[in-house]
Amino acid sequence: MPEHGRIEINPKVMLGKPVIRGTRITAELILRKLAEGATRKELTDAYPHLTEDDITAAITYAAHRRRLRVRQNPL
Repeated sequence: MPEHGRIEINPKVMLGKPVIRGTRITAELILRKLAEGATRKELTDAYPHLTEDDITAAITYAAHRRRLRVRQNPL
């Protein structure tokens, strides 16, 4: 998953949830904030270690995981 190189899963960090590499910012948090209406600018202002590319990686990671789930459990 090279496009997700910014995402890491480590059982010792945030209980193994996918996070932005080198941070404790979960992909879930980013997606939830975006779903609540936050802008990318608001996210990068609120989390100074977060970049636009990190946000894109979280979205791409989630889409990839969703595709895998659909493929494994077709209707």
